[in-house]
Amino acid sequence: MAAGGKSFLADAGYGEQELDANSALMELDKGLRSGKLGEQCEAVVRFPRLFQKYPFPILINSAFLKLADVFRVGNNFLRLCVLKVTQQSEKHLEKILNVDEFVKRVFSVIHSNDPVARAITLRMLGSMASIIPERKNAHHSIRQSLDSHDNVEVEAAIFAAANFSAQSNLPMSLFPLTGLATPVDLKLKLIPILQHMHHDASLASSSRQLLQQLVTSYPSTKMVIVTLHTFTLLAASSLVDIPKQVQLLLQYLKNDPRKAVKRLAIQDLKLLANKMPHTWSRENIQALCESALHTPYDSLKLGMLSVLSTLSGTIAIKQYFSSTPGTAATTARSFDLVKLAQECCYHNNRGIAAHGVRILTNISASCQEKDLLPLEQDAVFGLESLLVLCSQDDSPGAQATLKITLTCMVKLVKCRPHLSQSVVESLLTQLHSAQDAARILMCHCLAAIAMQLPVLADGMLGDLMELYKVIGQSTTDKKQELLVSLATVIFVSSQKALSPEIKTVIKQQLENASNGWTAYRIARQASRMGNHDMARELYQSLLTQVASEHFYFWLNSLKEFSHAEQCLTGLQEDNYSSALSCIAEALKSYHKGIASLTAASTPLNPLSFQCGFVKLRIDLLQAFSQLICTCNSLKTSPPPAIATTIAMTSGNDLQRCGRISNQMKLSMEEFRNLAVRYGDLYQSSFDADSATLRNVELQQQSCLLISHAIEALILDPESANFQEYSSNGAAHVESEYERRMMSVFNHVLEEVESLNRKYAPVSYLHTACLCSAVIALLKVPLSFQRYFFQKLQSTSIKLALSPSPRNPAEPIAVQNNQQLALKVEGVVQHGSKPGLFRKIQSVCLNVSSVLQSKSGQDYKIPIDNMTNEMEQRVEPHNDYFSTQFLLNFVILGTHNITVESSVIDSNGIVWKTGPKTTIFVKSLEDPYSQQVRLQQQQGQPPSQQQQQRTAYSRF
Repeated sequence: MAAGGKSFLADAGYGEQELDANSALMELDKGLRSGKLGEQCEAVVRFPRLFQKYPFPILINSAFLKLADVFRVGNNFLRLCVLKVTQQSEKHLEKILNVDEFVKRVFSVIHSNDPVARAITLRMLGSMASIIPERKNAHHSIRQSLDSHDNVEVEAAIFAAANFSAQSNLPMSLFPLTGLATPVDLKLKLIPILQHMHHDASLASSSRQLLQQLVTSYPSTKMVIVTLHTFTLLAASSLVDIPKQVQLLLQYLKNDPRKAVKRLAIQDLKLLANKMPHTWSRENIQALCESALHTPYDSLKLGMLSVLSTLSGTIAIKQYFSSTPGTAATTARSFDLVKLAQECCYHNNRGIAAHGVRILTNISASCQEKDLLPLEQDAVFGLESLLVLCSQDDSPGAQATLKITLTCMVKLVKCRPHLSQSVVESLLTQLHSAQDAARILMCHCLAAIAMQLPVLADGMLGDLMELYKVIGQSTTDKKQELLVSLATVIFVSSQKALSPEIKTVIKQQLENASNGWTAYRIARQASRMGNHDMARELYQSLLTQVASEHFYFWLNSLKEFSHAEQCLTGLQEDNYSSALSCIAEALKSYHKGIASLTAASTPLNPLSFQCGFVKLRIDLLQAFSQLICTCNSLKTSPPPAIATTIAMTSGNDLQRCGRISNQMKLSMEEFRNLAVRYGDLYQSSFDADSATLRNVELQQQSCLLISHAIEALILDPESANFQEYSSNGAAHVESEYERRMMSVFNHVLEEVESLNRKYAPVSYLHTACLCSAVIALLKVPLSFQRYFFQKLQSTSIKLALSPSPRNPAEPIAVQNNQQLALKVEGVVQHGSKPGLFRKIQSVCLNVSSVLQSKSGQDYKIPIDNMTNEMEQRVEPHNDYFSTQFLLNFVILGTHNITVESSVIDSNGIVWKTGPKTTIFVKSLEDPYSQQVRLQQQQGQPPSQQQQQRTAYSRF
């Protein structure tokens, strides 16, 4: 089975996969037919793994039919195992082809005399509701079992009813909710089913009326809580009733004296605030503020503030503070929320204080009105007091509050940069006396602020280094994490190269107190922040500490890349010959590194992004080196004396510049090609985080910038357009690397524009400008972002084509007067965090065919029939998709069919993720045409042309 799995992963040949799947299924089938109960159960519980490995309909259909047989004839324990397998494999149910047969085998058990068997069958039917939503016999069985005297069967019927109502438009008469004959405890269990009654407006309205009737008729605490919560879930799904529901919940919160009902109302208000904050009116928020101000209970106040802090981070807060012309009540309303937040900022309950500060922070960040500006200082003071309080306490509650506080600090500094200095100083002051768990969170906060704004001056490094020494001597379990976090802050704060003293301190502490993993994480952060000299030394020290040769080659490649980037830090502004030697030295290390990186890759981890990124960096450095050589050629090989005459004769004004013009044209094309390749790398990195993608984008922009500079200065100065390349100053910069790159881009564009206006090409000023641009770009230390080291999201597509030969090298035979129906099935596979950065909206399948070898005579066939180029977009459902293509193969011979998939995310962006699958088709002559051709060859030349036309007239 392992070998089968390997061949399936390595090769998408459908025949191979089908054979392996069948052998796996036969193995499990042998267990199902065993006489021992234990072996049967083991075989049943192994089915979900089989579905995960071979998630295509042909196997899943067979497997579920076998499971249905076991369910029909087995005992209750086996039935329970089959039920669990069905519930675990819910997303595969839609791939069952023989639904009727499957349901018939399962449904036969509903007529058993055993109430437990009937209960398991009802739960099985409920789990299958997505594929049989409108089966009347299932609905009838559920209604019948609701009247059973066996509690287990009634519970199962309620479960099945809830699942069916979520999938289909069940009549409300199915549920005995209003009659006096139904016990109250059964009604309590049936009421939550009404949350699914939103399939059309009339059904939602009648469900709402029924719930209103129930909450009025049965005012007991349990009934009110269940009914109100169902009310809320129904409103959240039907959407139109949310404003009414908010009012109803606020009414219960204000008027109902029972604390349990108030708590439920707050919980549901929080749910609606998260789902639809824009439906909250100013009056709703005001009513909630008044309730929070007047309640004497801290637990209720905490809940209400939680709802208000959720709303304060959304559009609802702007609606609340927006003043309507001619009204005087707005100020009073705004005063209530602000008064509540200010009152709670210094509350003795940490949770209440955190929500109060969060509300003030969100108001300061969202609202720009002048009368709200003094709230900034209130927010800062509240944050600082909470920081002091929570950093001394290492309890889970204090840590949760501290996280909220630090998140608010980052948000406030991002929106109000002038507050950054005081916030950073308070963080640095508190770092020395804080608990280790709090120090880690505070370091993350400092790094996040410093990435956005250069607020950590060199003068603050002394404090950080002292703290680093103290941490190195401590013996707490948080020490390793703290060493990494603090080192990150130091790397961010030292914008230039690290001083020897700092490097010595860090290395000493790592030697004394850390393990290899901590050193690797610090080296990784150094590579990310552009401190390549430190990273190289750490990678070098780790080379002998790994147990696998793949890890050794990986670390060796990182060491070489860091050394290469370190070589580029020695570039000088006007010394072009030393620049060439620095680039040559860097390229030497990069070539060593790429060899190690290739050796580090494995079939399961091919390191494709890393190899692609490094190869592009090598080609970019070579292009930069070539450009500097080309610029120097103006001195070594100036234009000949007759260059002007040649230019006038040929009509090409560039000829007067001599050979440099052709070299510059080649150089410009090279940079444009590099930009296209960077774009391809971007498109293939669907799983990359936004910082990595932005890094790739900056490399692409640097290529486009140089190609534009060459065109504007030398090749076509008159038609150069600088407007489309001008940088948008308002764009938010996420990192120091991006800030420095954008600064270089703007400076180069200004220089190129001023030269373009003053001097005609080509002079030493033009070549010096290009060389300076290259050196300025290379002097910004390259940042190796997270995706280079770590893949947080993993998405892949597995394709299966049918028909497909047993042997992938064999072609499929098709007659040339028929069309081939190619079925393409696919499964989207995810890692542990699906949709972390982006989600798949649809899959784009592109099918093309190429004629490889021709057999038979050459007939005049319309060009449309010679190739197949088709594209279809399909939306995966439960990570599965399927579609068909009709292909023509009129020309006799062997055709190569390629199916390539790409994905489209929820923003409509196309990502070229692959995979690409190939099969061969052999187009054979149909028997009638073959017979006609043989008759022609046996002596009927006059009718040859007519017969040929007849045979191919259909095409």
